[in-house]
Order: sequence, then C-alpha cells, then structure tokens
Amino acid sequence: MIKLDVISDPICPWCFIGKTQLDQALKANKSHPFQIEWHPFQLNPNMPSIGMDRRDYLEHKFGSKMQAVEFYSTIEEKALELDLTINFSGIKRTPNTINAHRLIHWAGLEHKQQKMIDELFNSYFCNAIDIGDHDALCDIACKVGMDRDIVARLLNGDSDIELIKERSAHSRKMGVTAVPTFIIANQNVVSGSQKSELWDRIISELQEDSES
Repeated sequence: MIKLDVISDPICPWCFIGKTQLDQALKANKSHPFQIEWHPFQLNPNMPSIGMDRRDYLEHKFGSKMQAVEFYSTIEEKALELDLTINFSGIKRTPNTINAHRLIHWAGLEHKQQKMIDELFNSYFCNAIDIGDHDALCDIACKVGMDRDIVARLLNGDSDIELIKERSAHSRKMGVTAVPTFIIANQNVVSGSQKSELWDRIISELQEDSES
C-alpha cells in the first residue's frame, strides 16, 4: 500500500469537493494502492471558540458581500458538476474547527476516520449543522459508530487540543498554505482540489511502477 496523507479542514468547501473527486477515482479504481490518513489544518486558527456569525465572518474575510458571492458562486458551480448540493444559505455560523479535528483524530484511532470525514462534510455543507457544537459532534460520532458518552466526556475536557494545534502549525511550517493538500508516499505533493481524471492517471502510474 502507498500512504496518501490528506491535509484539510472540514469547513473548507474545496476540501469537500476535492474528496468527492478523489472518491470518484477510488471507486473507479477499486484496486488502488492508497492507504489514506487525514490530518488537521485550521483555516482559522484564531477563530473564537464559539465561532462567528457567518455573515460577519465573510465580510471580514472578503471585505465585501459582492466578493464573497463571487468566490462562493465558483464553488457552487463546481459542486453542481459533481451533483453535490451545498447549502451555503443555511449555514448561519462559521465554527472553530478544533473540536471537529479532535473528533477526526479519535475516529482514526478506531479506524473510522473516512466515515467521520464524510459525516462532517455532509453535516456542515449539506445539512448546515454547526460542527463546532458539542451536541452536534456527539451526534455525528454516534452515526459513525463511536460511543457518544465517551466522546462527550472527551469534548468537555482538553484531550488532544494541543496535539491538533501542533499538527496544524507543523503543516504551515512545512509550507502548506492552502487545503486540500495531498501528499503521496511522503514525497509528492498534490495541491488543491483535483479532477478525478488526474487521480486516475496517478493511480495508473503507481500501479505500473509497482508491476515493473
């Protein structure tokens, strides 16, 4: 197997799109060589712990409503191409994602990381659920087969908060400035959301190399 490390944030729409495109290629190439692991990257490391009103966040990030509309219209067009329905209008708050990343980490320890990633993306982008909310995260954990009570206790404490912050900061120190970022076999970096056709070619080349 070949390690595919994915650096992402569950509130990044391009990460959602990028995963969907990768999944298409994996589905079409069932004998793919990848062993996938997801790694934390906080797009907004200084976000208040309770998050922000989404309108305030967008105005702060883009400077004006018009610029935000232009940015997200491009994302919506790409999502429609992939039959993804992103409910931007339903999202009322932009969360701090530290706890979502903790949940991804804990899910990985139980070999449920891929399911967790799917649930977080779908919850936030499709169902407009605040994934900074503890109860919402507990519900998501329960959906992927994790123990709700254990997750609730962990979230109410500070377990792995510093670990997540350190891992996110490490990625920035290594030069990661945007997500998603894909690292193949700890050597080759693929930056940004990529079409499934690119992943098809990469998988084919890796398979040819392994057979030569």
